[in-house]
Amino acid sequence: MPHSAAARSPLAGVLVADFGRVLAAPYATMLLADLGADVIKVEHPDTGDDTRAWGPPHAHGEATYYLSVNRNKRSVALDLRDERDRGRARELVRRADVLFENFRPGTMDKYGLGPGEAQELNPGLVYCSVTGFGDGPGAALPGYDLLVQAVGGLMSVTGPEPGQPVKTGVAVVDVLTGLHAAVGVLSALRHRDATGEGQHVRVDLLSCLLSSLVNQAGGYTLAGSVPGILGNRHPSIAPYEVFRAKDRPLVVAVGNDRQFAALCRGLDAPHLAADPRFATNADRVAHVDELAALLGELLAERTAADWFDRLTPLGVPCGPVNDLAQAFDLADTLGLRPRATVGEADGTPMDLVANPIGLSRTPPRYDRRPPRLGEHTDDIKAWLDS
Repeated sequence: MPHSAAARSPLAGVLVADFGRVLAAPYATMLLADLGADVIKVEHPDTGDDTRAWGPPHAHGEATYYLSVNRNKRSVALDLRDERDRGRARELVRRADVLFENFRPGTMDKYGLGPGEAQELNPGLVYCSVTGFGDGPGAALPGYDLLVQAVGGLMSVTGPEPGQPVKTGVAVVDVLTGLHAAVGVLSALRHRDATGEGQHVRVDLLSCLLSSLVNQAGGYTLAGSVPGILGNRHPSIAPYEVFRAKDRPLVVAVGNDRQFAALCRGLDAPHLAADPRFATNADRVAHVDELAALLGELLAERTAADWFDRLTPLGVPCGPVNDLAQAFDLADTLGLRPRATVGEADGTPMDLVANPIGLSRTPPRYDRRPPRLGEHTDDIKAWLDS
């Protein structure tokens, strides 16, 4: 009984067996579900996904953490220790196009659902494993986002000043890993459609973080440079940091000499652009403390909104440090439609964050609210038993 996604959905007809939980795998499968894939979320009958208990905050009597990454899915409650439910799980795998799992390496093998056995059941299956540190020597290490931010180097470049490492305000490594997993699965589906062959897609939190450190990681691999904490500054660009305006913090992100000259005009300080200490970006980086002190005095004279209105028309990238409410208001003002209303069909509409992918012919859909634990168990079991 596959869910019939709309014909205009790009992934209509793709069945995903989602054994993932928490964030990285569920985020990836939600993106695929938004694009039309039929995602069946397999959960333990007693507890379900761990994030169902991760609150506050709550909405509609459920943890918003869980609700944020599980829309457009169906939930089936299966106890993989039970022989009959294990047989149903294997049947789901036999019928699926894609399988996601993010257990510790070896866990799925205990239930006869490891990549080898799964692809014997279904040679065309795209099997995606999300781990913390791969399936080699690091297989036993726990894959928690905060831990990976620490050991993976992200915290070594994040914080107010040297010696004060800080994590990011969201589990960004999980999100980045989910994105990489989705790209890997779509690539494997493309190969499967051309050849009929499935394959094993592997992504791990540490590797995805190292890749996502881009210029910082590249500076190390190419030049042996080990960066440290610069607070809100950039290692290679100036001025590119947070300043205190009259009322609240303001970001100025000047990326080239033309923008710097425009900033100086907007500040009524054109002499700064002619100062040999600040003539080029390399000069400004070398004298960043002196530059920051001068700019800080000038920017403290007006409110952040005043500076935004004054500098933006000049082509100077700047803006206030918004909270989330202000960020959503900005997105609304810009016509970006950051919210997506789901669940209207069952009378419990809720506003979730919209999928950011814009497709002109096959846009994301929001057909199902995040499922309650085991909400679709009876129907899915009947389909698997048939």
